[in-house]
Amino acid sequence: MTPLRRWIAALLTAAVLAPGLASAQGAAAKPEAGQAAPAAAGQGSAAPKADAGKPDAAKPEAPKPPPTPISEQIKQIRAQLDAEKADLDQREQALTNHSLSKDDLALLREGIDPVAERLRQVIDSLGPRLEAAKERLTQLGPKPKEGAEAPDVAQERAQREGGVAEIDDTMRLARSLLVQSEQITDQISNRRRAAFTRALFERTDGLVSPSLWSRVTTSLPRDLRALEVAVDDTVVQVRRNATPLTLLAVALAIGVSVALYIGRRHIAPRFASRDAANAPSRREKVLAAWRVVLAGAVPAILGSFVVGLAIEATELVPERFTVVVHGVLGALAFVAVVEAVTDALLSPTHPEWRLVAMEDATAERLTRLAIAIAVVITVGRTIEELNESLSLGLPISIITRGLFALVVAVVLAEGLRRFAARAETEEACLGPYVAAESNTTTIGGPLRILGWFVAGAVALCALSGYIALSSFLIDQLLWTAVGVALLYLAIVSADAFIGGTLQDDSRIATALQANTGLRKRSLNQIAVLMAGLVRVVLITTAAVLLLATWGVDSTDIYASFRAAFFGFKVGDVTISLSTIVFALGLFALGLLVARTVKRWLENTYLPATDLDPGLRNSIATVTGYVGFLISLTVAFSFLGLSLEKITIVAGALSVGIGFGLQSIVNNFVSGLLLLWERPIRVGDLVVIGDNEGYVRRISVRSTEIQTFDRSAVIVPNSNLISGVVKNRVRGDRTGRVAITVSVLRNQDPVRAADLIAGCARAHPDVLREPPPRVVFRKIGDPFLEFELIAMILDVAQQLKVQSDLNFAVFKTLSEEGLIPNLGPGASIVTVHGLEPMQEALGQIARGVLPPIQAPGEPAPRPAGDERRRTRETVP
Repeated sequence: MTPLRRWIAALLTAAVLAPGLASAQGAAAKPEAGQAAPAAAGQGSAAPKADAGKPDAAKPEAPKPPPTPISEQIKQIRAQLDAEKADLDQREQALTNHSLSKDDLALLREGIDPVAERLRQVIDSLGPRLEAAKERLTQLGPKPKEGAEAPDVAQERAQREGGVAEIDDTMRLARSLLVQSEQITDQISNRRRAAFTRALFERTDGLVSPSLWSRVTTSLPRDLRALEVAVDDTVVQVRRNATPLTLLAVALAIGVSVALYIGRRHIAPRFASRDAANAPSRREKVLAAWRVVLAGAVPAILGSFVVGLAIEATELVPERFTVVVHGVLGALAFVAVVEAVTDALLSPTHPEWRLVAMEDATAERLTRLAIAIAVVITVGRTIEELNESLSLGLPISIITRGLFALVVAVVLAEGLRRFAARAETEEACLGPYVAAESNTTTIGGPLRILGWFVAGAVALCALSGYIALSSFLIDQLLWTAVGVALLYLAIVSADAFIGGTLQDDSRIATALQANTGLRKRSLNQIAVLMAGLVRVVLITTAAVLLLATWGVDSTDIYASFRAAFFGFKVGDVTISLSTIVFALGLFALGLLVARTVKRWLENTYLPATDLDPGLRNSIATVTGYVGFLISLTVAFSFLGLSLEKITIVAGALSVGIGFGLQSIVNNFVSGLLLLWERPIRVGDLVVIGDNEGYVRRISVRSTEIQTFDRSAVIVPNSNLISGVVKNRVRGDRTGRVAITVSVLRNQDPVRAADLIAGCARAHPDVLREPPPRVVFRKIGDPFLEFELIAMILDVAQQLKVQSDLNFAVFKTLSEEGLIPNLGPGASIVTVHGLEPMQEALGQIARGVLPPIQAPGEPAPRPAGDERRRTRETVP
């Protein structure tokens, strides 16, 4: 900053703060009489008033207590508050000047936040002292209505009342000053917003107005003379300062700048090489994008900075044209930055390195459009700075800004039209319609509509006379596009490096798993949380930067966030996000301690006692509930909710229950019990009445169960608490499979049991411990009934294992002949009540048939048609 600028800034500061100087000096020069007033007031309020209703003759005369001295600490606080009050009064007095510019308002706004912070610290420090003083005063009890109070008690009461009044008055003063600082802040913010809006919507003659062009014609001779004078001044200054040394310095700076720009074009692509032969990963794409941004932007910025520094140091150009030179150099650097960012994100010449999924033609056209708009805007801004440096007339400035706004609108509209023409060409092709791939992005839909809206608004404002609004819309279009591009690049980088480092099998992830004992799933969760936190920070920062261009001060945003986090009042209730977060933390810590104690009782202490298991379970359960209630009470106490307020809420709930909310509250409480006790959990296989399925969701009102036919059954939580629920996976997921097998009675049961058990042991899903076993259930006629019982690892495989075992047992027993094949039309006939006939026929057969032959000897063949016919009964 030149000495002339420093002198102007100092003069402006003195002019802004001078109106309140007299009041500040008067406030600072006052003696401490105001400090003694609260003490006197406290002394007066502390005067004993006993025996007020008795005659004067009956009143015992009590000694007057000595005046309460103000403590040294309160004196220091009062002195600090007086200084803060003088500062605030001075700023408030300066605000009475209605001709303050935005820079003046910003200067007044700068020092208010530290003042408010110091006032909050004073209030926070005096709060506990005031509560302690009131508590000490309460311990003395109320004044006696009849009879005299003891002199020492009266003196002690007067001193304590004086102390309470002293602290209370000081706190009241600090609170009033804090309110004053907040009011001054609001006034400054409102005036700055009003000035911004007024300047934004200020209307002049439009480009189609004949009076504007007539004024340009009138002021043209004056503007030409101003241009001639400016050229003469520039020539004179160059001749005066153009020494060989200065010319050499400028030439070297220009040479370095040209070398940097040439290196940016030819050497930098080698540094940011993107090999087309390999398929890059997400991280390699991000690294290549940052290399492109750095290699494309840094040399251009350095080259412009070197030339600007050389011209300003040599003073070859008049001071008023230095701004123009810096504007030209800055425009070149800005176009280079836009080109580098678009090349990094869209990569029109290297599609495999593109971060944004987009078609090649779309990426190329979007890159050209962005660079063209950046060039037009920078050229327009440079010409506007030249007009200001030449002190040209207002009509020339209006026409310049309006014409360049129209050029930007035309360029934007032409770019959007080309995208639309391409889309129409694709739609008009012959043959069946083929939808575009989902992984490609085109400029369409809401984005294209927004672009047309901005182009139309800019053109309309320029033609109708709202030149400032059209320039503002162009600036917002440019900065929003650049900010969104950089934000996207930053978010992609955070996801690639933070998430990829912890989620992939990288060295860092392996080292964390080995040293901390964290599982891979836990590291993935940490990576997602960290990436989400970084996203929130980046989006918040970008939003603050973008809102600043709309006239929103960052200090106002910070004050709003601070008020929301540290507390703001709604009536008599103070809402503080920080208090809520800390209360939740205390509640979670209390629950952790309660569960730890409960587990210790269940697993360590209670098993070592002689108590029965039912009593142990009751003790552990009651301990868990008590810990939950204590944690809840501590959290409510930290929030400032007393038991009285909780009782009021409980009373309101009881009234609601009396009016018919029993069912809703019953389901609500049952849902809380389900979520807390977890008798059933999400993913459990349960049986409720005639429904069996998996628990998919547990809410505070109902539970959703998905059956095997993919139907959703909604069960009220009260039914789960008060009804009978069968949970197949409550303790673990081990299941039981039982199948019934019938074997012919004439077979060996031991062999049949071994074969059945062997089928179960051969199945891979059947547990070896406990081993499968076969139970001999029944000796029937004509079957022997067995039951195979096997344990499986997952109950969800129960039907599959049961089916596999049925197939295996049937195949094995059939091959061994224990289950004979049924012939065509064969059936099983069982006749009851023929035992006597069977015995008689057996006796006849033994009498008629020959004796049984020895083994190996052929039996005699019956002759003729006297062969014995038997009915074959097949199981």
